[in-house]
Amino acid sequence: MAVSTVLEAGPQAASCEFERPKPFNLFIFGATGDLTKRKILPSLYQLNTLSLLPEDFLIVGSGRQKINTEQFRQQMREAVRNAASTSGEGVSGFNEGKWEELAGRLHYMTLEGPGSYSGMLAQCAPLEERYKTCRNRIFYLAVPPSAFGDVIKNLGEAGAATEVFPDDAGEKKGYSHIVVEKPFGRDLESARKLNGILRGYFKEEQIYRMDHFLAKETVQNILMFRFSNSIFEPVWNNHYIDHVQITAAETLGIEHRGGYYEESGVLRDMFQNHMLHLLTLTAMEPPSVFSTGRVRGERTKVLRSIKPLDPNGMDEFLALGQYGKGRMDGDVPAYRNEPDVSPKSTTATYAALKLEVENWRWRGVPFYLRSGKRLASRRGEISIHFKPVPHTIFREYTGDKIEPNTLTLCIQPDEKLDLFLQAKQPGSRICLGPVRLDYIYLKGIATADYARILLDCMQGDQMLFASAEEVEASWELLTPVIKKTESIGLKDFFPNYEAGSNGPALADALLAKDGRAWDPL
Repeated sequence: MAVSTVLEAGPQAASCEFERPKPFNLFIFGATGDLTKRKILPSLYQLNTLSLLPEDFLIVGSGRQKINTEQFRQQMREAVRNAASTSGEGVSGFNEGKWEELAGRLHYMTLEGPGSYSGMLAQCAPLEERYKTCRNRIFYLAVPPSAFGDVIKNLGEAGAATEVFPDDAGEKKGYSHIVVEKPFGRDLESARKLNGILRGYFKEEQIYRMDHFLAKETVQNILMFRFSNSIFEPVWNNHYIDHVQITAAETLGIEHRGGYYEESGVLRDMFQNHMLHLLTLTAMEPPSVFSTGRVRGERTKVLRSIKPLDPNGMDEFLALGQYGKGRMDGDVPAYRNEPDVSPKSTTATYAALKLEVENWRWRGVPFYLRSGKRLASRRGEISIHFKPVPHTIFREYTGDKIEPNTLTLCIQPDEKLDLFLQAKQPGSRICLGPVRLDYIYLKGIATADYARILLDCMQGDQMLFASAEEVEASWELLTPVIKKTESIGLKDFFPNYEAGSNGPALADALLAKDGRAWDPL
């Protein structure tokens, strides 16, 4: 039986709270949409509840829906109440007083065409004066990916990218940041085109390409854990590590996103951003200094070091799946029977991918990535599987095999670190067994991932956002494979795993031929 040791945060935890940002005006495009209601407004409410917003700020929602500010506030109030009732965004309970504080800063403006962007900025000028936002502006694109280009162009033509020039002291008086949600393009060509549109109006230091996965506490802690502890970094290489597994398993289906998912699929939705970001943080070299440019540069180097994927030999590194019907707290329909999904869809809802990083540190260490919907459990983790001891002196008692050490960085549903060691079990006989040491994040310290992302953008910190080079490098790796999978006939091949299972048998075979197995879900 494993022994668990729970390590709580030390006394320094109280001093690790976020600092309040400077005053700002947050523009939300697509303000009446699902993303705003489920993520953005509940996160802003949480930040306000935790007193992490400045005293002076303004939030301007915009969209095509013709409603007034009071109607917008009422919609957002219901959205925040729903989030509070489910604790989906780290919001614990609903406080009417805290909501009124936030609601008083909410305004709404209807956009009716490209020319209305200039009018919106002009209408906001008196509000910015009233709320003393110091001309600090954040433009958040909570719109469908197909609308990114048009919104960026309209903002650029309206002069929204122009920042206030420095004063005599050399300090910038006002910034303009633009936040673009994933997916950032559909392939390498479209990503380059979108980067070109952005850079046509905004400077790279103004652009925040968002992946909320990077804001999760355990993900952020990867670098701290690796580079602050001398007992780990010396063994973080191919001399001691056998392989790495990265998992993002979901019990949910596509929910209400059938139209989007049909155009995306699991490789675009999860691998181009979340999964590859987790890989780069795990495999990157230590930067000379902990700065945004250096860290992003090292992440990009990892992507450039991954062995190119040959689309003509996909059986060697890729397994795809699509869920069929099954039982998960009741009957669950097959993907092809979900709303807005083609009954003959060949869109993959599951993928397992084997990648190799070809550099001195990782040569010969495979990275196995898997992500899918309607799986047996919700699990997000990175597990480092160390090599077995070279010679066991306990063969007489344990046989030839002692389970190697494993380090697991759990991202969801619980954020924690698990280290599995071997130790003698109590008793008169010599019996080895696993001992688990774990660090569990205390509830109440961490903010929701979207809240952290918003706060970083307010503070001008791009560490958790992808650079143009990272985005293009990831698409360069995956685009040939995506195009190949979309060109082959999978109509009769799918579905190939039941909802509520561990995924398709092909994924197990991918590791089995290497003599390995997936961690249990």
